[in-house]
Amino acid sequence: MGDITFKKDSASNYIAFFDLDRTLINAVSGTELAKEAWKRGIMRFPDLIQAIYLSLAYKFALKDPLIIVNKMTGWVKGLPEGTFEKLCLDVYNEVLLPSLHREAIPEIKMHKGRCAKVVLLSSSLAPICKAIATHTGMDDIICSELEAENGILTGFPTGKLCFGDEKLTRLKEYCENNNSTPEEAWYYADADSDLPVLSIVGFPVCVNPERKLAKIARKYGWKIYRWG
Repeated sequence: MGDITFKKDSASNYIAFFDLDRTLINAVSGTELAKEAWKRGIMRFPDLIQAIYLSLAYKFALKDPLIIVNKMTGWVKGLPEGTFEKLCLDVYNEVLLPSLHREAIPEIKMHKGRCAKVVLLSSSLAPICKAIATHTGMDDIICSELEAENGILTGFPTGKLCFGDEKLTRLKEYCENNNSTPEEAWYYADADSDLPVLSIVGFPVCVNPERKLAKIARKYGWKIYRWG
């Protein structure tokens, strides 16, 4: 399901989940990957045009966001896994890490100081999520992964992308597997698409929320943080 554990001895009495794009970082990792891939000649021009269109369609809610997200990985078809992983790490170091909100690490440390397990729950891709989680001292990641055959990316995800209702499914499974419940959990996120998860956790936190999400957060008394 895309859950990658790299600290197995973390004791916790609740779980704090964090989204990545526009929450921990002031950037959209998929957009930054596409931009850098184009600069390096890795992405074809038709794929660039589609990426721009999909980005605009998502921003202005022109299409179902799940359809958009599922199409966003098509441009990687035919890339060697090693080439893509290097692209991810370069974008992480050059763009994403510098955009990390200064408030993020103290917030993570606060939860760890309470013996919570801290988990990155994101639709972003595994190489980027693992790098961010390692830097910020998180315990685990739940994210999207790309399918490969004989070391070559197919352009499809492994299973479902970790987006919308799929995030909710994975959060519930993760809580169950770690002797916890969504009612005890925290979730930090920014987007309307995160409402399925924000609505079920006991401690929803909206970071720089989109307009619709901010309105809902105010209605239900959810925490709203302005980071950056």
